[in-house]
Amino acid sequence: MKRVLVIDDEAGVREIIQLSLETAAGWQVLTADSGAQGIEIAQVEPLDVILLDVMMPDQDGVVTFQQLQTDPKTADIPVIFLTAKARNTELQRFTDLGVTGVITKPFEARNLVRQIRAILKDAPG
Repeated sequence: MKRVLVIDDEAGVREIIQLSLETAAGWQVLTADSGAQGIEIAQVEPLDVILLDVMMPDQDGVVTFQQLQTDPKTADIPVIFLTAKARNTELQRFTDLGVTGVITKPFEARNLVRQIRAILKDAPG
């Protein structure tokens, strides 16, 4: 069973993702409402992937990702950005940062598991 951390400042988005991943795939989902809280969780919990919102107050997804990358405990966890900024220049910038993948908002809840598996190059299961 995959363990997924969702970092998003919007409670509604966290709930939709959590419900989607738990019901569709049976994955265990942890949530954080800020980059700082997400980093704290990632340092102590074994995770298979982090879904990270790009646009957040205080500390955005890019800063959070960079902090995760500098910590040996979290540097190897795949990170997928969630973003409404889907222009090619933005996507290229995120790829250049080294994120594992990008899922654009709004996403369709029923497709989320498939999108994550495709990005992680995972077989269903």
